[in-house]
Amino acid sequence: MRSPSDILENIQVQTPVSNILETLWTSGYQAFLAGGAVRDALLGIAPEDVDILTNALPDDLAWLFADQDPKYVGKSFAVTLVDKVEVATCRPADKKAVAEGHTFPATDLGRRDLTINSMVWDPKTRTLADPFGGQADIETKTIRFTRDPFDRIEEDPVRMVRACRFAARFGFKIEPKAFDAICAQAHKITAQGTADRIQREIIKAMGMDKPSGFFNLLHDTGLLLYILPSLDRCYGLDGGPHHGETVFEHNLLVGDALPASMPTLRLAGFLHDTGKKDALEIKEGRNTFPGHQKFTQAMLDDLERLRFSKKDMDYIYALVRGHMRPLKADTTARAVRRLLAMLDDLNLSYQDFLRMRIADKKSNLNPVKKPYTLGDIRLRLGKILDTMNEQTAFNINDLDISGRDIQDVLGLPQGPAIGKVKAFLFEKVLDDPSLNQKKTLADLVRQMDRNDFTD
Repeated sequence: MRSPSDILENIQVQTPVSNILETLWTSGYQAFLAGGAVRDALLGIAPEDVDILTNALPDDLAWLFADQDPKYVGKSFAVTLVDKVEVATCRPADKKAVAEGHTFPATDLGRRDLTINSMVWDPKTRTLADPFGGQADIETKTIRFTRDPFDRIEEDPVRMVRACRFAARFGFKIEPKAFDAICAQAHKITAQGTADRIQREIIKAMGMDKPSGFFNLLHDTGLLLYILPSLDRCYGLDGGPHHGETVFEHNLLVGDALPASMPTLRLAGFLHDTGKKDALEIKEGRNTFPGHQKFTQAMLDDLERLRFSKKDMDYIYALVRGHMRPLKADTTARAVRRLLAMLDDLNLSYQDFLRMRIADKKSNLNPVKKPYTLGDIRLRLGKILDTMNEQTAFNINDLDISGRDIQDVLGLPQGPAIGKVKAFLFEKVLDDPSLNQKKTLADLVRQMDRNDFTD
């Protein structure tokens, strides 16, 4: 295993990092490798991103790197993007650190969120600056706020979500004082301007091996109630006779079972059964959830509040609405055609439909329920592909007759009646694809009673 110093030295000699460091040093500024890169190196992980901390101001950086089209991207604090490397200008000095005799970079690190993110590597001296015990916390697998947790949360409430994400990502425990502070301040997560950043934290969490740990921590700290109340309300809700786990547990199992490379699909898995709370009916003393896939409003309200794009919301909605459509060994070709028509209407691929179905089937702790075998999956995929190869109509616009043709046959003007006729013909074609021929469809139109479509 490579040592942390080897990992960091390998980073500092890479371009453009080495060029940025040398330019800052020769211009009389201090510059260090900071934050996540140092943390990951101490964990033995090759950092994905590199941050540089400097005492140069954004105007200085703009002048020094004018030929590299630097971009100021800072929001919470000053960050300049130089050749895709984030160069952070030191924040206003941490007064407590100054009072204790600290100088830069410790005066900046005292304002950072977590101790494991409050370290820098000095490439010149090959030494680690760790004034708040981040290395020790890594060794003891502890998530701790830098200095006073209430101060850090007051400065930025999203740090509470980050603490949960890092704890779940690395399998660390949140230090008791930090945990209590999050519980006490959880309501502040609704502060204005945090929605986009909370969304990014959620999406980052989807890349973990098991994001369920993240959602469990959000629930345990009280944050989930404010971030995704549609999911939080499923905690402890009995899953009914067909499940051996609660609805909350089932959502988490399904999300974990979906691929980390598809974050929006995975998030849909964590939310797919949140409608069960609204659909709940008790029959013979047991919970049932008829039509729960139709109860999507609470989930959509959460996603909209977190400023997810319409594209992402439509995709998650489609996965939730479609996940209960049966596809079994004895499913008829007619039923498969109707399934594909539904997927076409939802703008959802059969691949993602199957991914959700497989994860849903797998994530059931009822011993009677079994996940799909490879043979089961191949059978279902074969049914879909065989039906698709028939080249039948899966969309009303695939009919071999136009609205103009229908107008001519019925002698009707353009209007809602024509749409009703096309919908009727589409249902007929789904039942029997051989009917999708212009002459046959025109004959069916002639047999219709105009009054059925013009009322």
